[in-house]
Amino acid sequence: MKSSQLIFTLAVAVLAATAGWIARGASVQAASKNIYEMRTYTCEPGRLPNLLARFRNHTTKLFEKHGITNVGYWVPAEGPTHENTLVYILAHKDRDAAKKSFDAFRADPEWIKVRTESEASGKIVTKVDSVFMDPTDFSKLQ
Repeated sequence: MKSSQLIFTLAVAVLAATAGWIARGASVQAASKNIYEMRTYTCEPGRLPNLLARFRNHTTKLFEKHGITNVGYWVPAEGPTHENTLVYILAHKDRDAAKKSFDAFRADPEWIKVRTESEASGKIVTKVDSVFMDPTDFSKLQ
């Protein structure tokens, strides 16, 4: 990962933690009930709008159907990754739950149909990076 992408990814993680705290008005808990996953998608040139439409119209709902909690979605505001990158954060009960949920999501006939239709004019995503994160004891997440 390039240093500019790493800086952006870390900034998004901080922003996500802050946004989660503000949105929930939550108090600090020593141990989170969840594990968080930050996923960064790099798209083929010109295909980011297709990916955003797929998430907006289908993927987020299918994630929820399979027990995956959508925390937030971001695109770089500027820079070289602005036109081809989506970063998002999900919450899971634990790593095992994440695996089971993603396995069920990937096997879902509705997802297979959506993916196939959205890629009829070509592949959308070229690279996926995933990082599981545990909140610190001073994080304002639950």
